[in-house]
Amino acid sequence: MSRFLDKRLSSLKAYIPGEQPKLGEFIKLNTNEFPYPPAKCVFESASKAVENMNLYSDLTCKELKERFKDVFGYGGNNVIFTNGSDDALYLCFLTFCGEDCGAAFADITYGFYSVYADLCCVDKQIIPLNDVFAINHADYFGLNKTIFIANPNAPTGKRLSNNQIEEILINNRDNIVVIDEAYTAFSGESCVELLPKYDNLVIVGTFSKSRGMAGARLGYIITSEDIASDLEKVKFSINPYNVNSLTQAVGTTVLENNDYYVECINEICKTRDKFSEELVKLGFDVIPSKANFVFAKHNSISGKYIFEELKKRKILIRRFDKERIDEYLRISIGTPEQMQIVINALAEIVGGIK
Repeated sequence: MSRFLDKRLSSLKAYIPGEQPKLGEFIKLNTNEFPYPPAKCVFESASKAVENMNLYSDLTCKELKERFKDVFGYGGNNVIFTNGSDDALYLCFLTFCGEDCGAAFADITYGFYSVYADLCCVDKQIIPLNDVFAINHADYFGLNKTIFIANPNAPTGKRLSNNQIEEILINNRDNIVVIDEAYTAFSGESCVELLPKYDNLVIVGTFSKSRGMAGARLGYIITSEDIASDLEKVKFSINPYNVNSLTQAVGTTVLENNDYYVECINEICKTRDKFSEELVKLGFDVIPSKANFVFAKHNSISGKYIFEELKKRKILIRRFDKERIDEYLRISIGTPEQMQIVINALAEIVGGIK
């Protein structure tokens, strides 16, 4: 730490991302990435976009918005595209978490919420999950704060129903409620249907998890036109060209080939459910997941030991050294072949202990 760092940031605890090993070195199941290749025409789209790299990208993301509306039902002035959903979340913290309200979120959830609250120097109210690692939606009534809820939640994979989200919106009419839907494609339900009824709803999403664009960085916000205008004002004050031409071109092509990605999503969900069943047979407690990962712990073997043994076998998963969940492992869902290798390795590890 240098002597020039702003004193307000001296105690900042940065977000710790999942380990990024050399490509091909591990079966990489630690960052919830999309396990399938992009649609074939994506390569051609990216190649064409390279021809115009000498020019700034389209500030309005016009073509991307048009295709987005075809898939998600919203476009135009209701949608803002960002450099991944992390960028979208940061915009929300900057725009709606001032001195008068601050932010509220769960104790076990996406780690960037706490980082952004500290970075923006806003008051934060941290609300514990219940004994079964679920959000008690009534805990979020009348908080007088900007609320952030990952739905499905990470790392637990649990989801609130749209009825529960609606109750939160009703009981916080004077505050923004941000629903982070990074994993909603794997749950079968989005709260986008609530947008016409509630002017305090902000939905954040990403193309990283379900559209295979983690490396291209494309996120989005869907909300009312007035709120979108506020967010865009802040965005244009920081980095107006934050969605580059290649990302816009690839994102547009991805949306044009939505059927392929829906097929992949369905396959991931099937693999997730089968993998969860196999974990139970090996003595794991598995939290039912509505995301593209599972969160589980073994009945008798420590999470740290299993994590280390899998890493020795070139299988990388995620473990959080945090109270309440330090025995749990978060395992991203890969291809069926990859998950079978994981099951075989776990059977070997578990069998070696008995």
